[in-house]
Amino acid sequence: MKTLFYPRLALTGMRKNRKLYLPYILSCIGMVMMFYILHALSYSEVLKNAKGAATVGTTLGLGKYVIAAFSVLFLFYTNSFLTRRRYKEFGLYSILGMDKRKIGRVVIFESLFVAIIALAVGLGLGIAFSKFAELGLLNAASIDIDYRFRIPPKAITDTLLLYGIIFLLLMGKSLWQVRRQNPLELLRSENAGEKPPKGNLIIGLIGAVILIAAYVTAVSIKSPLSALTVFFVAVLAVILATYLLFISGSVALCRLLKKSKNYYYKKQHFVSVSSMAYRMKRNGAGLASICILSTMVLVMISSSASLYFGKDQSIRSTYPRDCEIDVDLETLAHFNDDVIPELRAAYEKSFADNGFTPKNLYETRYAYITAAQNGTTFNPDPSSVGAINFDDVRQLLFVSAADYEALTGEAVSLKGNEAFLHTDRCRYDYQTLTVGDVALSITGTMKENPVKTESEAFFVPTLALVVSDYDVLAPFDKPEDSYAFAMMTFRYAYAYDTGLPDEEAEEIFADQYDAMNNVFENRSDFDGWGCYSGCVATARADFYGAYGSLFFLGIILSVVFIFAAAMIIYYKQISEGYEDQARFGIMQKVGMTKADIKKSINSQVLTVFFAPLLLAGLHLAFAFPLVWKILQMFSLTNLWFVIGVTVAAFLLFAAFYALIYKLTARAYYKIVAE
Repeated sequence: MKTLFYPRLALTGMRKNRKLYLPYILSCIGMVMMFYILHALSYSEVLKNAKGAATVGTTLGLGKYVIAAFSVLFLFYTNSFLTRRRYKEFGLYSILGMDKRKIGRVVIFESLFVAIIALAVGLGLGIAFSKFAELGLLNAASIDIDYRFRIPPKAITDTLLLYGIIFLLLMGKSLWQVRRQNPLELLRSENAGEKPPKGNLIIGLIGAVILIAAYVTAVSIKSPLSALTVFFVAVLAVILATYLLFISGSVALCRLLKKSKNYYYKKQHFVSVSSMAYRMKRNGAGLASICILSTMVLVMISSSASLYFGKDQSIRSTYPRDCEIDVDLETLAHFNDDVIPELRAAYEKSFADNGFTPKNLYETRYAYITAAQNGTTFNPDPSSVGAINFDDVRQLLFVSAADYEALTGEAVSLKGNEAFLHTDRCRYDYQTLTVGDVALSITGTMKENPVKTESEAFFVPTLALVVSDYDVLAPFDKPEDSYAFAMMTFRYAYAYDTGLPDEEAEEIFADQYDAMNNVFENRSDFDGWGCYSGCVATARADFYGAYGSLFFLGIILSVVFIFAAAMIIYYKQISEGYEDQARFGIMQKVGMTKADIKKSINSQVLTVFFAPLLLAGLHLAFAFPLVWKILQMFSLTNLWFVIGVTVAAFLLFAAFYALIYKLTARAYYKIVAE
């Protein structure tokens, strides 16, 4: 009988506190289930053998580590709500004669029951829904469906190991919290208010400065490369600033409302304001957590949805034509010898052997170089480009007047070092331009970039220049100097549309690629050459796999974070409801009605709970330029499309947020109205 006393006491405590334990257990189950699903998908045999599998596997691997890290933070956070609510009960046990060691036994059994339920139900649901998740991922990534059901043993053992350790740490934390408290403190824990944090004005100013700095950085970034490097720093700065502002802001708001007699001394405002003042720091930290989770959901779902629904546009931005082979020649002299006619003849023979005529044929020569801009000077030294501000990096394209006329049908008259200019993603208002030892005089402009190959989709700001002849670039023609060759690339581009199904297009492209290889294998005068090749039919699987898996992961993580935000709001409402119950009880005895209670709750909603949503929207607005720059690196170029997806994501999330609060507010009302 004595053996079962503590387990029974633990079960009774969990049953009596089911309003607290049920959401906590559901949180644990959800985390176990989500981790198992992502981990099991990473072992999927279907994904391993599919096109684009490497990209999908990398994305899923990232997702499961995010879930694992977030599980630790979130479960410790929610466990703190649970333990705080049980303090009074544990204090009563102490007064009735149970020492801390015996209370510890109750805590151990409660922790074991939660762990067993969470692991058993979480794994069961994870196994049950893993196939549905796999089918969803296969559909999003445009991979052929396979209905065979598999259960990877490794995914089960890893899940049990990870969450077994987490639940063990949670149990240790609960035992430590009980051991460090004395019985009287436990009994008074619910009635212990919080002192306003000292120096809250300074905290608020620091938070405001950090947030403004992060916002200014986000909107001032010009280069996608710079956006990628500062993104995580900006995220950390926004998280820190949000916590500082909410903690100090809750204090300042309460003081301001209390000073307003016309507002404070009304029955619908008095209780809500005094309740907020009673738990200032905790109130601010909880709202900040909700705001950060909301921002994470908005950024993830808007960016991943933009990539997924804009994937066909991204493919066409990267590959303007169905197939393309760009050959990088070793010297400037190769632009003028017989190698280009020989390559052209090999391509045409390959097409004839396949009975195929290319459509929308695009053939050209051009040279390009990456350099760091400083006024009218461009430094092409590779060692310096990596050390300067990415906002100053430019790509320079050079096309001869003869090739420009062949491409556009427009004749230009240029002499010596004269040049025409066109800019993409940047401005250039000078009349001279110097790159390395080459000095050019800008005598005219072009309406568009004459180069219509993969370089057109390059996300670095580009200056396209028409020069009189490629001999102008002779200072870069030094093949014996490895740095000189690495700096300037002389390229022959051959691109076309097929109008054929993917499999036939891939076969023709493969034959063309073999023809190009044969030309260079049969020539002994080429010490080095390079090649860029791309085929929409081949790349589509990688694009769909990458963007589909990112969208799938974005949905999974968004569901997790929305659920986490809902749990934080719920626990905030429940814990504050029990703390406010006595105050509302007193107010009811002196005349406050049920309708007055609802008005007071609505006052608190409008005053506090929609602040995280509004600030999350502000975070999203200022983060948008940074996110947009990063999306451009994925060849997404339609700004208004991304804006539309982002606005839709915010409106959809706002509707979810309002629904979550409405449901949790009911639980708060039931408690305080008792």
